[in-house]
Amino acid sequence: MISLRYHIISIAAVFLALAVGVLLGSSTLSRTLLSGLSDERGDLAKQVADLQAERNSLNARLTSSDGFAGSIGPLAVRGELDQRTVVLVTTADARPADLDAVKSLIGNAGGSVTGELQLTDAFADPQKADQLRDVVTRLLPAGLQLPTASDPGTLAGGLLGALILINKDTNQAQAKPAEATAALSGLSDGGFVRMPEGLRPAQLAVILTGSSLSGNGASDRASTIARFAAQIDRSGAGAVLAGDTGSAEGSGLIGVVRADTAASSILSTVDNVDLNAGRVATILALGEQLEGKAGRYGTAGNAQSVVP
Repeated sequence: MISLRYHIISIAAVFLALAVGVLLGSSTLSRTLLSGLSDERGDLAKQVADLQAERNSLNARLTSSDGFAGSIGPLAVRGELDQRTVVLVTTADARPADLDAVKSLIGNAGGSVTGELQLTDAFADPQKADQLRDVVTRLLPAGLQLPTASDPGTLAGGLLGALILINKDTNQAQAKPAEATAALSGLSDGGFVRMPEGLRPAQLAVILTGSSLSGNGASDRASTIARFAAQIDRSGAGAVLAGDTGSAEGSGLIGVVRADTAASSILSTVDNVDLNAGRVATILALGEQLEGKAGRYGTAGNAQSVVP
């Protein structure tokens, strides 16, 4: 007769066997799983190493190419701006290194810089658009007319274009020196520009900016300066808008201009002025502007070529 003790021992044996089986099975599964994860990790590590090596190689090639462009840049632009005058306009995020490099190349090209005008953050601030519009209207010198557009960027471009560029047909200043100084002082007092020293009107303009904009109102700020740059181009013999790598993105000034057929048909743009090749392209684009032509230059996908 089977006793209760026999039943208890049998049940205990079953559970013991089950526990041992689960333990052995889980150990085998764990080893298999860990082995697979280890192999996958090794493959991913190799891919990362290969990508890093490729990146380093591309960076080395880029540095070498940029160095070459820097060494031949002065020769490539020689005579391109012979006896031409250029005024430089910078946005608040423009890099001083870009400004200095472009200024140097203008000299290598035979041109001369008549002055520098810096726009402040307030210039493109959407919350100060009405104030900018009002200041521009009040400061307009006698005899000049503003564009019919109502946006602050175009209006400011109409005023400043007449102050910093000479008339392309007569080669004469568009405003009297005293009136120009008064208007620039008013814009400076309003916090929209930094008052330039000794600025004289020029034939051509270069507007230098940084990379893509971000934060609240980025698209509005980009649109304001893009329209300003296009109107500067209309005010004289020509203009070039040049930005750093990334400026041709949707939120960058170059990207906004290139998305506007009317603006890009007259205003030349360069999307890599932080590189020597882009700085050379900026000078060559100025020469092209003198011929009534415009183009999109740089390395972004919406550029038509690296240089004119």
